[in-house]
Amino acid sequence: MTVKGDLRQRRAALEDEWTRWVPELRAARRSLEDGAEVRREVTDSWVRSLHTVDPGLGSAPVTDGGQVSPRWASSPLRRPVSDLAGELNSIADDAGFIAAVTDEAGTILWTCGGRVMRRRAERVNFAPGGRWDEQAMGTNALSLALRTGRPSAIFSAEHLVAALHGWACYCAPIHDPSGRILGVLDLSTTWDRSHPLAMSTVRSLVSTIETRLRAELPRQERRGPDGSGVRLTCLGTEEAALDGLRLRLRPRQMEILTLLALEPEGYPPERLRDALYGERPVSASTFKAEVSHLRRALGGQVATRRYALTTPVSCDAAEVLRALAEGDTAGALSRYRGPLLPHSEAPGIVAWREHLEVAVREAVLTSACPEHALSYGERAPYDAEIHEHALRVLDPSDVRRAIAAGRLNMALRD
Repeated sequence: MTVKGDLRQRRAALEDEWTRWVPELRAARRSLEDGAEVRREVTDSWVRSLHTVDPGLGSAPVTDGGQVSPRWASSPLRRPVSDLAGELNSIADDAGFIAAVTDEAGTILWTCGGRVMRRRAERVNFAPGGRWDEQAMGTNALSLALRTGRPSAIFSAEHLVAALHGWACYCAPIHDPSGRILGVLDLSTTWDRSHPLAMSTVRSLVSTIETRLRAELPRQERRGPDGSGVRLTCLGTEEAALDGLRLRLRPRQMEILTLLALEPEGYPPERLRDALYGERPVSASTFKAEVSHLRRALGGQVATRRYALTTPVSCDAAEVLRALAEGDTAGALSRYRGPLLPHSEAPGIVAWREHLEVAVREAVLTSACPEHALSYGERAPYDAEIHEHALRVLDPSDVRRAIAAGRLNMALRD
């Protein structure tokens, strides 16, 4: 059989599998829309969610087998939330709510509330270890707050998953002093117990948590095991903070900071210059001026003879590489939010960008966990090999095969 004929057969089989699930998904969406005027942000989320989530799902999927105690122990939210635990528990218990705190990826790390509400919540895995991001659990208050960076409320049938139609949820994201989202605080209850003051209560509690973070987080970073006095976020975005205060850096200075963060041993001047400019004819004075600007922004914390950071730094790209080295593919994927400094054309950044992309992709392809392939596949819609791998590791009865099949069909067409 010719290659073209083989592709036709594969495409036909994939279209059959995809078509088998589409009517169910569309019917679920129509049942949510019937007789209701629905907010645009909710319908937009439905459309996104129907590609990855079955509306008939019974409960949220589990992260790390539900064993998230180590994550909570190391989370910057643990101390400020623990300080408020008594107040949170009192509010939740008295009003018939359950309170939950997630990490930045939407995994619940901590909950509190009355025994009855906690049991009800556990039926849908609204409990530590449950994944509530949009890709895993569709439209809900937690996923919208994480996606938009704004407070969100979802009531009853606004949830994509029918098992949540009896719930009302009020949620707000928690930001660190640099503006990075660390997670969300959620108050949820059954729809008949919803209360107009719930959202203002969530906002007030988050404001208190963020105030405590401003006082505590810089000290934690300076004495942390990775000494993160500088916090650098360079995957899919470009943000840097020093001791909790955001740094205003020009693109070239951000490139220098990223290169130094990824190579703690530093660079000889000529090698750093090549990593920034390649063969472009840039004068030595221009290059030294850029380094000097960064040195001033960091309070002098850049060594001179061999360019290296002399202040502790934590970097999301370095954390991805560390997770991969430890065999933690899930941890790497949760931190890998996009390409390294996506707008940069500096040769050294381009090389690191390609290295990260290849390393993460290879980790996914060698993993037997379908969640890894599905998660990466969402970011790589035209990567046929990833979607084929997802179909190999998914159970034949898993409804998510339709997602992988649809993505592969689209990749093969292009």
